[in-house]
Amino acid sequence: MPAPDKLPISVCIIAGNEAGRLPRALKSVQEWCREIIVVLNDDVNDGTDKIAEAHGAKVFREPWKGHIAQKNSAAAKAAETWILGLDADEAVSPELCAEIHQWFAHPGKNGPFTAFSFPRCTFYCHRWIRHGDWYPDRQTRLWLRGAATWGGIDPHDKLIASGPIGRLRNDLQHFSNDSINRHIEKLVPFSDEFVKHRLATGRTAGWLDLAVRPPWRFFRAYVVKGGFLDGWPGYYIAWLNAFSAVTRYAKVIEAEEEKLK
Repeated sequence: MPAPDKLPISVCIIAGNEAGRLPRALKSVQEWCREIIVVLNDDVNDGTDKIAEAHGAKVFREPWKGHIAQKNSAAAKAAETWILGLDADEAVSPELCAEIHQWFAHPGKNGPFTAFSFPRCTFYCHRWIRHGDWYPDRQTRLWLRGAATWGGIDPHDKLIASGPIGRLRNDLQHFSNDSINRHIEKLVPFSDEFVKHRLATGRTAGWLDLAVRPPWRFFRAYVVKGGFLDGWPGYYIAWLNAFSAVTRYAKVIEAEEEKLK
């Protein structure tokens, strides 16, 4: 019998070696969600499986199929009426938890929604980033089982819902980069995926992309979206976003020239 004080929600998480970050995600949901499913890469070897089991999760090991396919595989294992998709580097804030409980207590008063989105707030360089390109970073993560599927372009998955989406106000917490070094390390694999998709769809790049996109990314994040209000991390994030843009498009041009040789 399911615990009467828990909500009919299956939490679905995919993870690699995440022994350091997964406990925070699990602790944020284990007391109020009926089911937790964790799909691990088959090469995980740092004890993440034991940590997940200790928090009451059902653990599955599977070969890595990409973010989108792996998340759909986790969702397919859910048994509860609703599904909450979490990443290992995220946590449900107490305020968001209370808001979700409020909706479940009075579902008829809040509209016939089949999914919900909420803002995601990132902790970076010892502070919460609340402006620029990183906030509100609204994510659709809670949905009625069968009413949504993961899509998008790896590694940037996106939940595609088949019905109306409600908007919650409180934050999902995000702890994606514990240092600047870790942030920079992600640029190479993310840019590689961008190049692969660009070439596969026949979309080229040129000087205009190099000249216009990076400065616009900086200006949009730092000035238009108020990144300057986040202090020096806001300034750095805006510059790194601009550098990421110029790197991605430069690598597309490089790949195109390699094909002509």
